Amino acid sequence: MNDNYKILAVFEYSAEAHVTKSRLDTEGVDTMLMDETTIDSDPLISSAIGGVKLLVHKNDFEKSVAIYNEIRTYQKNENGNNIFCPKCNSNHILVAPLHRKNFFYMLFPFFEGRKLICNNCKTLFK
Repeated sequence: MNDNYKILAVFEYSAEAHVTKSRLDTEGVDTMLMDETTIDSDPLISSAIGGVKLLVHKNDFEKSVAIYNEIRTYQKNENGNNIFCPKCNSNHILVAPLHRKNFFYMLFPFFEGRKLICNNCKTLFK
């Protein structure tokens, strides 16, 4: 990876990455995709190699984060309504990455409960 680029986001499929890349390109951000061709040739290995990485030039990183946070999809409840952070009342809620601190959850990750994280204040909640 070129030292002048930083990873902005990782996507499971290249189509998702291209949508975000197109928006950043129209805003004048210098972008590139990594591992796109490999995953397009065999989508089943996406999780094995860490997905398609969207790279942005390090000089445009802060601008890219702001644009990406505007356009990304945030979580909704079962009725399709926004979920709000209990701390800052933001509706920019994402599914938190699994921690898998327990060996049982490493073997059976589907038993670990889903947690949410606020993209603004980074508060974890259920």
